[in-house]
Order: sequence, then structure tokens, then C-alpha cells
Amino acid sequence: MSELRFSLADVAGVRFAVSPANETVLSMWALADPVRYAVHLPWIDRARVTLGRPEVAVRVRPLVELTWRGCPLPDFLTPAARPNVEMAEQLDQIAATPPHVVVQDLLATTPRRPLSPFGRALLADPRGLLPQLVDAVRVWYDEAIAPDWPRMRALLDADVAYRAAQLAESGAGRFFEQLHPSLRWLGDRVVSDDPFERDFDLRGRGLALNPTVFTERRVLWNLLEDSLPAGAYPVRAVGTLWEATATPSGDPLARVVGPGRAALLHLLDTSATTTDLARLARMSAGNVSQHLAALHAAGLVSRFRQGRHVLYRNTDAARVLLRASGGG
Repeated sequence: MSELRFSLADVAGVRFAVSPANETVLSMWALADPVRYAVHLPWIDRARVTLGRPEVAVRVRPLVELTWRGCPLPDFLTPAARPNVEMAEQLDQIAATPPHVVVQDLLATTPRRPLSPFGRALLADPRGLLPQLVDAVRVWYDEAIAPDWPRMRALLDADVAYRAAQLAESGAGRFFEQLHPSLRWLGDRVVSDDPFERDFDLRGRGLALNPTVFTERRVLWNLLEDSLPAGAYPVRAVGTLWEATATPSGDPLARVVGPGRAALLHLLDTSATTTDLARLARMSAGNVSQHLAALHAAGLVSRFRQGRHVLYRNTDAARVLLRASGGG
């Protein structure tokens, strides 16, 4: 069981972000244990082919060794995300980790599992070998995560919007108990029902929370109290992540609103940007924008801003149409 102690400043400092680096690192757990992560089998099948290419396997090996079969992750490898952070920024942040922090973070993982050969080498020479690890994360993101990132990002952004509204409406106590069944709010602290024994004082630093598609059983907290406080929790509706995105053959809705607009309505059960929709629906961004404008004018799609992104989502009227046509 773990405890995180909050001051009033910490409660006010709870914030949400999407972390491409965390998704990249945590995806290795799904690759190593496909039975436990069966919901991701469509991605796992493709990722295994990618990792089977010798030129990829060699460069990604440091990341594989540090994440094998759910071993604890050093805090520097899963940095607390900021809103709208991009992968390049997070890679730079990992690369800039001071050698003594690399060492202390690696040692924090050892009580439960000994370090891998690369882990031991990195412990002995953090300055010399950290670039290899950063390169491994970069290559795995480019090869295995980036092709599906718009789909993942849409699901994660929708969760962030939902959780931020939930926190604003219900307050910290109710929010944390709704975030995950393992969490309880005891007035000035969060108690987490997990196999660890962390006892952290947030010390006015707040708490960065990011949803993730690649964990399902518990909230993952940073290992060390001196690290910037952060937690990764399971995203909502992960079962929809790998659903086919094409408009069903013979879709009655397509005969009414047209196949392009019907395809977008089928995708907008979760929030998405124009760029996300263009890739998922295999349309040009211009066509997507035209369709969205028409759907918005008809009251079938709502739009809202999340940081630098404009997100679109079906309205209740659209969901009624989808159910009536057999598509929702």
C-alpha cells in the first residue's frame, strides 16, 4: 500500500497531460506479455514483426532490457509530462538526465528485480550509455508507436478532457476515487492499494497525471519521492482503440449524410483532431475540415479546445443517428 500526502497547493496543482514517451516505454510490457495485454493484440502482432527486423532489434535492445516483463521503470525514463508536450521534447529531457539521477533511479528498481546486463552497464557508465537508451526510445517510437499515435492520442486526449471536467465538478476526493478502484481519498492523502510501500509528501509540487493505454491493473507512481510527482493511470474505453475505422459496408447512415461524413461520425465516439481524423479515415485534411464544418452546422458534431488542439466529438443527436442506423 502506498500513500501520497497532499497540501492545499498540491490539490490545486493536480494537472493532466498526454505523454508519448510513457506510451513508448510502457508498450514494451504489452509486447512481452501479450496474454495479459490481449486487448492490444492487433498492435502486438505488428510490433513483433517490427522488432523482428535486425536493424530495429539491435538499436531497441537497451529499452527491451530495461522494461522486460513488467520490471519497475526508473523515473527518468518516464518523465512527468507537461500539457501538449511532444516526443522530441521528452527525448531531450531524458537525454539531459544528470548521471547521478540515472544511478539513483536505476538503484530504486533493484529491490524487486536485478538489473539486466544493459542496466548494469548503464549503472556503471551513465554518461556514456544514456545516449544509446535515448536512441532506443526514439527508434521504437518512430517504428512502432508513431504510425498509431493519432489513434492513441485521440483516445488519451478525450480522457484528459473528461478527467479535467470531473475534477472541476466533483473535487479531489471524489475524483481520485473515480480515477481507479485501487485509490481512496482520506482528506489529505491518496491511499493506493498496490504491492509497494511508498510514502510520499508532494511538498507543494502538485501531481502530474497522464492516462496510458498500456497499463490496466493499477496506477503507476514514480519510485522516488525526490522525482517530480507523477502517476500513470489506465485510459477509459481502451477496448475501442483497435476497432476497425472504416464505415461499415451498406451503412444506412452513409446513404443519408454521405460516406465521408458517416465515416467521421463512426470515429467521433471519442474526441479527435482534424489531423487524427484525416489519418484514421484516410482523407485529406481539407476534406475532413469541410465535412466537420457541415456536421457542426447540423448539430451532429461539437468542438472544443484542449491546449493547442481543437477537438471534435459527436453530439447526442449524432449518437441517436448512429444507434438508429445500427452503428452505435
